This record gives sequence, structure tokens and C-alpha cells, in this order.
Amino acid sequence: MKTIKDYIRTIPDFPEPGIMFRDITTVLQDPDGLKLAIDSMQDLVRDIDFDVIAGAEARGFVFGTPIAYNLHKPMMLVRKKGKLPYKTVSVDYTLEYGDVTTLEIHEDAILPGQKVLLVDDLLATGGTLQAMAKLVEKVGGEVAGILVLLELSGLNGRELLKDYPVFSAVSYEGKKKT
Repeated sequence: MKTIKDYIRTIPDFPEPGIMFRDITTVLQDPDGLKLAIDSMQDLVRDIDFDVIAGAEARGFVFGTPIAYNLHKPMMLVRKKGKLPYKTVSVDYTLEYGDVTTLEIHEDAILPGQKVLLVDDLLATGGTLQAMAKLVEKVGGEVAGILVLLELSGLNGRELLKDYPVFSAVSYEGKKKT
């Protein structure tokens, strides 16, 4: 029986020398790999009480939407600045390589007190997921948990998210910061 790691392609020295890039497109391209990924992620949060799933653009949409569908939960989109058509709430944050960017949600996407499961493909340094948590809390929601397909544990993103339950289907050591 194959594991999720069996579907993940490793590309050495991308995007820079010394990085072992974990390519999840090979998981998505195989129906058995995709089913295994969704089922495994969903199983990790079966005992978590939440009302809404929030997915980060764009791969959080890929994994969050089928889980929302399976569990009959609403799916909230967390998008880059300027992509949502209605009134938004935003948070600026620093990307892994030092650039500052902005994430937004519709101001009415979460009702005060709703419990939200954050979903993304990857936990590396934790910046994107921390920004998502800030957005949820800014509109009065509560982060019930964080769910990712793949975690690069050596980048210590879990430490940045220590106030929340974090679940990952697969973990790799990842390149440590120096």
C-alpha cells in the first residue's frame, strides 16, 4: 500500500542550491494519491469541532474544498490582496524569502464565535497560516485547528503557531535556517 510520501516528487536544488523541493503536483495528478491525501487530511481532524473551513490561495482551495464538501461545511477563501469583490479585512505578513504581502477575506465570511479550520498545502515557516489566523480572529472567529498536507518541520513553523492545534499528513525535516 502506497503512502502519501510515495506520491511526492523531490526536486534537489530548487528554487536554490541546498533546497530539497517537495513537489505535490504529483499527488494531485494521481487519482489514488489525491484520494489518499484528502482522506488522510480529513481523518486527522475528525475529532475537531469546527464550523467553517478556510483555505489559502491557491493550494489551500485544492485541499480545503473537497474536505468541506465531504463534511458539508462552508468553504471560505483567503485570497491575495485585490482578488475579492466585496468589502474585505486584510493582514500584511512577511513571506519566507522576505517579501511583504497581504491576505484578505470578505468581512462577512465568518460570523463572530464561529470555529474555523485553516487548510493549506504546506507548513514551512508558518507566516501564511499565522496571517490566516489573524484574519479569522480579526473578524471575531476562533481558530479551531490548522491542517496541512505537508510540513517542513526543520523550518519551525509549528513554533510560530503554538497557540493552535496543528495537524500534518506528512512531515519532512526541511532545510534549517542558519
